[in-house]
Amino acid sequence: MKLVIVESPTKAKTITKFLNKDYVIESSFGHVRDLPKSKIGVNIKQNFTPDYVIPQKAETQVRILRKLAKKADEIYLATDEDREGEAIAWHLYEILDVKNKAVKRIVFHEITKEAIVHALENPRDIDQNSVNAQQARRIVDRLVGYELSPFLWKKVQYGLSAGRVQSVAVRMIVERERERDAFKKEEYWTIETDFEKNKIKFPGKLNAIDDRILKKLDIKNEPTAQKIVNDLKNADFSVAKTEKKEIVKKAPAPLTTSTLQIEANNQLGFSAKQTMVLAQKLYETGKITYMRTDSLNLAQTFLANTQKFLQKSFGPQYATGSRVYKTKSKGAQEAHEAIRPTDVNVTPQTFKSRDNGQKRLYDLIWRRTVATQMPNAILERTTVDLKAKNYTFRANGSNVLFDGFMKVYHSAQDKILPALAEGDAVAHQEIIPAKHFTEPTARYSDATLVKALEEYGIGRPSTYAPTISTVISRGYVERDQNKKLYPLAIAYIVNDLLFEHFERIVDFEFTAKMEKDLDGVESGQQNWTKLVENFYTPFHENLTNKDSLLNKGDIMKERVVGKDLESGKNIIVKNGRFGPFVQLGEWSAEDKKAKLPKPKSASLFKGQSIETITLEEAKHLLILPRKVGKRENGDEILADDGRFGPYLRAGNVTASLKNQDPRTISLSEAKTLLTESEEKKKKLATPLAELGEDPNSKQKILIKNGRFGPYITDGVTNVSINKKLGIAPEKITTTMAVELLAKKRKQKKRFYAKT
Repeated sequence: MKLVIVESPTKAKTITKFLNKDYVIESSFGHVRDLPKSKIGVNIKQNFTPDYVIPQKAETQVRILRKLAKKADEIYLATDEDREGEAIAWHLYEILDVKNKAVKRIVFHEITKEAIVHALENPRDIDQNSVNAQQARRIVDRLVGYELSPFLWKKVQYGLSAGRVQSVAVRMIVERERERDAFKKEEYWTIETDFEKNKIKFPGKLNAIDDRILKKLDIKNEPTAQKIVNDLKNADFSVAKTEKKEIVKKAPAPLTTSTLQIEANNQLGFSAKQTMVLAQKLYETGKITYMRTDSLNLAQTFLANTQKFLQKSFGPQYATGSRVYKTKSKGAQEAHEAIRPTDVNVTPQTFKSRDNGQKRLYDLIWRRTVATQMPNAILERTTVDLKAKNYTFRANGSNVLFDGFMKVYHSAQDKILPALAEGDAVAHQEIIPAKHFTEPTARYSDATLVKALEEYGIGRPSTYAPTISTVISRGYVERDQNKKLYPLAIAYIVNDLLFEHFERIVDFEFTAKMEKDLDGVESGQQNWTKLVENFYTPFHENLTNKDSLLNKGDIMKERVVGKDLESGKNIIVKNGRFGPFVQLGEWSAEDKKAKLPKPKSASLFKGQSIETITLEEAKHLLILPRKVGKRENGDEILADDGRFGPYLRAGNVTASLKNQDPRTISLSEAKTLLTESEEKKKKLATPLAELGEDPNSKQKILIKNGRFGPYITDGVTNVSINKKLGIAPEKITTTMAVELLAKKRKQKKRFYAKT
């Protein structure tokens, strides 16, 4: 028996289709050994020796693999050909006790019969240099996490984490947001109109006055804009100049991990994580090649098949020969081929999957890959200047002379203009002044952050998606309504702390150099333990020094926003256990010991930050509790924000606020909500039915309406009348109610651990 071990059951299932019954294909379900979760797991004094353990979740599968390995005559370790895959293969070799057996390492970049057979015919040894590179990265990240994270818990806030790549990503997002906050908007105006010739309409914009080309901020206000509009009243326009230029639009390069994430984000709106999950499924089911790669190379067989496909599908003008691309990315090391379909003849139209996300991503990969092997597109770009008095308007358009690769990989096209010649009179519609404001640099999207990380040389194909997921899950970053990334208050605090006291952790050049050093370990040019030592020694010394020097007060700095004139107290903004908040007046440790009441405070709204919140915004937050007015019975209505969200209270009546702001809700709205709440409470208090006395408790049996629907009760024991019970409340008899209550009493009570 020949045993082939891969990482995932989906991959195993796909490979099983290609091999005969002599082969048993089994999955390791990912990593089978790792550093322990409960301790650091690295013996620093013994040359950074890792203390690997088999995770509990992997124990059952390891037992299955060990039994199969004992029976096997040959064992093939067929994990992915990147550092993680090589490390998994090595860990399997170490724990399966197979040193006296024929163990071979095989790799492939696509899960097709040809690739699997070729891999089995060309086995190799485990690449220990790749394993060491993975070990070095894992150990450095563990040392940072296990030493720096507790420091952050003690000095900033419990539960925080820091990491080699994630902290750099947070820095980039924080710096971009600060750049946006510092940006001063400026007003500017454009003058626009629609022209018409031969019943074809096309837009134009004021481009020059007295032949001087206008810049964005030249028309700064409405009076200036209106003066131009008035000057052009009843003006006649004619074509002053036309210019046609042939533009060659180059076919795109093949997809790497980063460009796949960028294109999927831009074209499909997928996050980096979503893209990689879908790509993994496509790879494991044999639809695309390996999805973690820096390479632009495409297999010769695929190139030849693509030319045949283009010739057959589109004609000879689209099959002009294969195009070879060379990898420019520094340190490219993850694989030997770009991401492509395994079979060019499986078009998006013939691709079968129940998963719409997989369909859409495959469509993108197929179109982009085929486009790389098609001719360049040729466009005719037309620029037209239209003049009236001393004002020149410009209109742009383009026409596709030869679509080339654009036949399968579409691009946005400019407006096509009518035939125009110099001196032609052109009609126009109303001339409109349009107000604009200059915009700050956009927040990072998944696509632009991945691109920036790649440009800095930070991270590798396998790290981009997990990095973005980590900074979000750790509470440093959130997405806005446009799915762009912005930092939360804690991100500023931690970033500033790291930047000031642990600069190497967030330094772009240092982090990029670490990636190069890891590449050096993989190529056999660097010693992995020396790399770890060179990083850890100064890092640990600095951490020990800062731990004794810094206290929480130095880090969790407060900001006085301004003074509340009514109370004479300062309004302070700071960060707390549950995020940033504003506070009216000071509250010292001595006040706490003396058990003085806490000052009035309120959490910041989503999107507000400690650095930029204004005095007016802070005052608005501190309005609560707010007196809204009085009910008809004279009870004062108070609007407030509590443990379970915003609410209203008047006497004994309360009402939760779902879509209303307690700071702005009107008296009439408040009265309506309180009346509705009162009526609902009365309805819940009124029994649906009385079913006599319970023989056990000697109490009345009632059917009542509760928060979660109808239920039976004797005042002590409650039985929900849910769908599982399958009985309508009105059909429950006394006998049934007694039996259900008795059954409920016999059930063991559930106890829930405090979290």
